[in-house]
Amino acid sequence: MLALRLPREIEKRLDALARKTGRSKSFYAREAILRHIEDLEDYHLAQRRLARGGPRLTLEELEAEVDKAS
Repeated sequence: MLALRLPREIEKRLDALARKTGRSKSFYAREAILRHIEDLEDYHLAQRRLARGGPRLTLEELEAEVDKAS
C-alpha cells in the first residue's frame, strides 16, 4: 500500500484523465511508477557498467556484432 500527495495541478490532470478514459487514478499512477522504475533501473545498471571500465562499443559496432551472431 502506498499513499502519496500530489500537487493540486497534477491531481486535477489525473482526475480528468481517469474520467475521460474510465480508468482509475490508481491505474495511471501504477503505470507511471512501473515505467519510471524501469528507466531508473536501466540508468543505474548503465552507470555501474561504465564505472567498471573495459572496452566500449558504438551502437554501430554492437549492431554489427548482433548481425554476425544471427
